[in-house]
Amino acid sequence: MSLVLIGPMGSGKTKLGKRIAAILGKPFVDTDRMIVAEHGTIAELFEQFGEARFRELERVAVEDALAQDAVVALGGGAILNEQTQADLADRRVALITVSADAVAPRITGTKRPLLTGGIESWTRILESRRETYERLATRTWDTSSRPLTAIAEEIAAWAASDESRVGTR
Repeated sequence: MSLVLIGPMGSGKTKLGKRIAAILGKPFVDTDRMIVAEHGTIAELFEQFGEARFRELERVAVEDALAQDAVVALGGGAILNEQTQADLADRRVALITVSADAVAPRITGTKRPLLTGGIESWTRILESRRETYERLATRTWDTSSRPLTAIAEEIAAWAASDESRVGTR
């Protein structure tokens, strides 16, 4: 069964996911990258078709990703979809968090359409999604100050353990 990483933009889901997948010997799937590979950049999609169309494409990518036995990183807003929330109910879900201070340099100069207002936009978006992230998560890790390698090793060990099984929330 897949391990799913959720969390805000810039938290490190992609970098962690690649490392965790390597440790577990599983493929890594990033839903944002799936969308970009098939449809073009997220910024272009938002500009040409709007957020609603992007979310439709994202839902298809999430379905495809969750069908695989892989480490899956979901885009920050993928959890807004009620069907995605339902799909995550019986899965191992790691919430990846980060502080505003730590994420600020990570998102500076970003081309992410929802972050045109910088750290203020990021904070507003996080606060609007926080309850959903926390409700869906089986366990949480913060990437603000610890080395990603150490966090990846912890998550991989947890994912391989009985503790990660659903029902322990």
